[in-house]
Amino acid sequence: MSHPKMFDDADPVLAKLRAICLALPGADVKVSHGRPSFFTKKIFAGYGAVVKGDHDRDRYRQSLVFLPHVDEAPAFEQDDRFFTPAYWGPYGWIGLDLGGVVDWQEVSELVEDSYRATAAKRLIAELDRR
Repeated sequence: MSHPKMFDDADPVLAKLRAICLALPGADVKVSHGRPSFFTKKIFAGYGAVVKGDHDRDRYRQSLVFLPHVDEAPAFEQDDRFFTPAYWGPYGWIGLDLGGVVDWQEVSELVEDSYRATAAKRLIAELDRR
């Protein structure tokens, strides 16, 4: 059974995130569980999430799900813009609500950190050569 599509292709927030993610070496996008997932061999970012116990599709429909650098994870818990996404949270992933004012430089840095945690060494080396 396939999951229903839970995003709008014309969403300008998704367009900005897509541009950031697909600018990384070897990056591609696929729809997984009804939402866009950005990956090389492993997923490094996702768009849209829910939280455990609250499966309201709209609350965090415009959000980034990423794997933070282990040293930075505790700081995100102190910032209200960040949340623990259902399914991903137990594995260390964090969500950032993109529904308000967004610092796209910060988003780029979070995506790049997540990419570096999941991408192959040759792709990271290619990124570093840019």
